[in-house]
Amino acid sequence: MNLYNLGVAGINAARIKLDTTGHNLNNVDTVGFNRQKALTSTAGATLSGNGFIGRGVQIDGVVRQYDDFRFRQLVSARSTESFYGAYAGQIGQLNDLLADKTAGVNPALTKFFDSVDALASQPGMPATRQEMLGQAQSLVTQLNEANRFLSNQRDDLNTQIQTTVEQINSYVERINDLNKQIVSAKATARDGQHPNDLYDQRDQLVSELNQLVDVQFTEEGSYFSLSIGNGQTLLSGEQVFPLSAVRSSGDPSRLVIAYSSPNTGGGFSQVEIKENLIKGGQLGGLLAFRRDTLDTVQNDLGRLATGLALAFNEQHEQGLDAFGQPGGAFFNVANPTALANSRNATTTGSLGVQFAASGTTPAYQALTGHDYELKYDGTDYTLTNLTTGQTYTPVTDNMVVDGVQYTLPATASAGDSWQIQPVRQGARDLGLAITEPDKIAAADSSGGATNGENGLLLAKLRTERILGNGSLNPNDAFSRLINKVGVKTQEVTTASKSQQNLVTQRLQAQQDVSGVNQDEELMSLMQFSDQYRAAARLIDVGSQLFDTLLGLRN
Repeated sequence: MNLYNLGVAGINAARIKLDTTGHNLNNVDTVGFNRQKALTSTAGATLSGNGFIGRGVQIDGVVRQYDDFRFRQLVSARSTESFYGAYAGQIGQLNDLLADKTAGVNPALTKFFDSVDALASQPGMPATRQEMLGQAQSLVTQLNEANRFLSNQRDDLNTQIQTTVEQINSYVERINDLNKQIVSAKATARDGQHPNDLYDQRDQLVSELNQLVDVQFTEEGSYFSLSIGNGQTLLSGEQVFPLSAVRSSGDPSRLVIAYSSPNTGGGFSQVEIKENLIKGGQLGGLLAFRRDTLDTVQNDLGRLATGLALAFNEQHEQGLDAFGQPGGAFFNVANPTALANSRNATTTGSLGVQFAASGTTPAYQALTGHDYELKYDGTDYTLTNLTTGQTYTPVTDNMVVDGVQYTLPATASAGDSWQIQPVRQGARDLGLAITEPDKIAAADSSGGATNGENGLLLAKLRTERILGNGSLNPNDAFSRLINKVGVKTQEVTTASKSQQNLVTQRLQAQQDVSGVNQDEELMSLMQFSDQYRAAARLIDVGSQLFDTLLGLRN
């Protein structure tokens, strides 16, 4: 009897709708869950003498309420939010260090030159000489300590980078596992039905992965493929290509990211990825902070320490001390750092670098606070400013560039390279060269215990534009450093807040389509319950009619 069939079809449809609604209600707070909906359509009709008689309803499947465009927008917004969050967390520490006007380098610099002023006024008093020596040591200590903070932050960044890379690899493995589960589930499903909850779990993992680093993801059949940077593959099919945090071949103190590239031996080689290609997420924020802020600040601090020391030494050596002897170096200054690339040929000689002793522009004025790379192509050496991109070629032996003199290796092979950091460790290596107050050369060439002429010239260095190609005095240089960090901190903080607002908007847009509305689901629950009871009533009516027919035989 058709009423029985209609009733059964209706009960089955209502039951699946009720199950789906209940599933939605149970997962109202499940992160990453997309609301599901049971799709129904007419079961068609059967031709009879009285026309086409309907066969009821059928379930076509259960689908996610999902919008790929909105999902990708939300993932992208969260990745950028995580980027700014990581950047802000790091630069905030640095800003707190530099912004303190009551302690640190800024007051130490002021007190040092105040003591030089006092010495120039009273060069014959042992107390003024001792005070200047004490303030000089205090300045050295503060510069050393500031650099130690930056170096510790650099070490901490290495640790965080290592940890983040391990987390990224873990996520990629889990996404690969879900890819396999989805393929298996679809293989056993009828009529191409989709395992919606597995899709949700995979999407959530992709979203969380992008909060670690910006990852491009594409769907190929039932698989998600993942790549990073400018196309370096993390996951293709069921093959995982893990990332690694490795020592940079150009600077072993620096952890960089390497991807797995198949080699001719059937294994994998680790290939470094350029830092500026890794964007978004926590990892992108950490690398951007190190590249754009930490390196710059440490170089600027090193330039201040090195430039001030070179200029002060130059003037100090022109005076006479309390014994009438020529003044020596007041500060100890280390030579620039030249790092040979770990891939250089074993037969390659050493590159010599030192601050230029002569030239039209003194080394302390010519120093830029930038890093450089020297490369040999088999014929010529080319020097590249890694900040501006400016190149110098060919570099010849004993050539001076930006205050640094280069003594080329005796032997080199094509492809060899060196990274030169003229002032990166300038604040770390700064020291006091004299320990006896009477060794301070306050007098000019006339000599005399009360002669403070050279002391006056030393004191003038407070306002002399000895840095930045004659554009900055020491106080200007440090103030610019503080201002640069402060402005960047405000910029990143503002961007972080704006991004948080954008994430809220994107999340709302995504939830408008995919989120579970409890009130709506409760209304659907009542509606489908009524449908279930109505379908059951059809069977009841059919039974009553059948009983009536049976009664006619009696």
